[in-house]
Amino acid sequence: MNEYDIRIGSVVLSKQGRDKGNYFMVVSKGKDVVYLVDGGARKLNAPKKKNIKHISQSGTVLSVIADKLATGKKVFDSEVKSALRQFNQQQSEIGD
Repeated sequence: MNEYDIRIGSVVLSKQGRDKGNYFMVVSKGKDVVYLVDGGARKLNAPKKKNIKHISQSGTVLSVIADKLATGKKVFDSEVKSALRQFNQQQSEIGD
């Protein structure tokens, strides 16, 4: 995986650390790191800094939230939490 594949609004899976196995949304990125939120434990005002090697992409982008972030509109933690909850439900339905 290369850092250019990851976009703001991408849903990623944590592969390392105490948050291993959880899905997050990318809110910003730097060199070899991304900043992740889930709307619950990790809120938009305090994103989790994570090495790019410790995440894997889901291939999904939360485009509505990504567009809001890109245009500077207010994004609420509840929006992120709800979108990730829906994503998790879809993943579990696919897995069944």
